[in-house]
Amino acid sequence: MAPVKVFGSAAFTNVARVLVCLEEVGADYEVVDINFPTKEHKKPEHLARNPFGEIPAFQDGDLVLFESRAIAKYILRKYRTDEVDMLRESNPHEAAMVDVWTEVEAHQYNKALAPIIMECLINPTAYGMLTNQKVVDDSVAKLKKVLEVYEARLSEHEYLAGSFISFADLNHFAYTCRFMETPYASLFDSFPSVKAWWEKLMSRPSMKKLSANLRG
Repeated sequence: MAPVKVFGSAAFTNVARVLVCLEEVGADYEVVDINFPTKEHKKPEHLARNPFGEIPAFQDGDLVLFESRAIAKYILRKYRTDEVDMLRESNPHEAAMVDVWTEVEAHQYNKALAPIIMECLINPTAYGMLTNQKVVDDSVAKLKKVLEVYEARLSEHEYLAGSFISFADLNHFAYTCRFMETPYASLFDSFPSVKAWWEKLMSRPSMKKLSANLRG
């Protein structure tokens, strides 16, 4: 069987969200690099895969998908086994908790954390822009409040959805990995349960492997 294809550089966070799921399920895959400086992502060939001209895009035979969270869920469904069941869809209660914390990542955690990465890492290095400290300070304040909720949850549960690792946890990998490169990484020290959870995630072979690409 031919490997699935992921279009976009492994250094990009949304691509890494897909790759960590592929690594966790042990699927064969190929990363097809998309050249951003030449705007390859805006050319017709890539727009046929992702009409918004973004990455990642994904191909499994005749099936072509875009949007990293949707791609990741497809992977976790297709390759699900009794040993690797990250969506827990056979158990409505567990699946609901996975869904809740997946939504929290998208609408609370990521919205607070992503601007810090943009201002501290992306804008200065990719665009030569000065860091907007007000945006950073406001986002750090929001992130602290979010992490208070995470601390309460993780002080009672090993992982976000319960006693099992799930897609909800994997979803946090790429952006948190980049956040740890910013001057605000020590924020996690104030939340011991969150820090322990993150260190446990980063001990996984999939995340060890892919973090080198993100930090590159």
